[in-house]
Amino acid sequence: MRKTEIYSVLDEICQVLELTAAQLDAARISYEAVAEWLSASDNPILKWIEIYAHGSAGLGTTVRPIGREDFDVDLICNVLRFAADRPPAELKRIVGDRLKENARYAGMLEEKKRCWRLNYAREYHLDISPTIINPGCDNGGELVPDKKLREFKPTNPKGYKTLFERRAALMPKLRTRKAIMAEDRAGVEPFPVHGTAKGILRRTVQLLKRHRDVHFQEVVEDVAPISIIITTLAAQSYEYCVRHFTFDSELDVLIATIRLMPHFIDRPYVNGRRIYVVANETTIGENFAERWNTEPARAAAFYAWHTKALADFEALPDLEGIDVLARNLGKSLGGSVVGKVVDARAEAVSQARIGKKLYVAPAIGLTLSSAANATPVQPNTFSGTRCLSAAAPI
Repeated sequence: MRKTEIYSVLDEICQVLELTAAQLDAARISYEAVAEWLSASDNPILKWIEIYAHGSAGLGTTVRPIGREDFDVDLICNVLRFAADRPPAELKRIVGDRLKENARYAGMLEEKKRCWRLNYAREYHLDISPTIINPGCDNGGELVPDKKLREFKPTNPKGYKTLFERRAALMPKLRTRKAIMAEDRAGVEPFPVHGTAKGILRRTVQLLKRHRDVHFQEVVEDVAPISIIITTLAAQSYEYCVRHFTFDSELDVLIATIRLMPHFIDRPYVNGRRIYVVANETTIGENFAERWNTEPARAAAFYAWHTKALADFEALPDLEGIDVLARNLGKSLGGSVVGKVVDARAEAVSQARIGKKLYVAPAIGLTLSSAANATPVQPNTFSGTRCLSAAAPI
């Protein structure tokens, strides 16, 4: 089975898992309306605010939650006129009081430890975290109330997004692509032809978050690795891999990125004790793995999950046939999602075969290109939904 084709299947799985443009646009319209309502307050503190999406919605790494119809949209409400010497609890109260003044929002409002949640029934919910300017950060950082609302802690969602996007834009060096171009100047794309605008890093993050969700689905304890840790380690590892190695395929990039992730967990000694640090590189003082140092089960859960995830993705190149691939991916990413992708893919290949538009090319496998080195695939004379055997990779 061709690595390029396996990666193409993974890419399609991510397309099924991620939120649609329409869903994200609906959430955007909602939080723009929230921003307008907050800034229209008589309270002068709310006259100058900025609301923007962060987290997976801001980074383009959304993954549909398992067992729920609604999805999360994390928002920052940066209150520009609130001074750092005032109590964090007051900041949260001001934002909450203004939301309660709106009859619609009051009925949807739910108070969380350090944010306010607006629940849009069976669609999405907006988590609004109030922040203020961090005068001690030269990189445009912000301060967010801690969970006990006793102090402000450093954060920098905008700086984080900028760094992530820079890393996601890095292009790996692929030997296979060079060989194909030298072999056939017309160019041959794997079948089906899908855009990969998301890039390998975003797809890696999405696949890992989905693998985590499935892996911890039956675990009662709250120990699953949080998304920001997965995203940060994957981004650091991806940049290192892209800058130092040359790969045969996108799948090899993905696997190498996953393999090296633990190497970017810092283990400094503080007060004679070795701790875990997954730092926000864009500001000083934010440790995404802070809870690992007081809840060791979280660190253990990460390492156990990472070992399983790496083994699952490393096994993919050795699988033969679409059904074998589907069974293995179904165990780690969810049977219904994988089945939907595989069935749609099999139907597309079948239609191309019937229409005599399907070819096999060296180093690629099935393709829609009739380049000089591509051989036509003859139509089947039998019926069936999954006609793709080990003899014809995918």
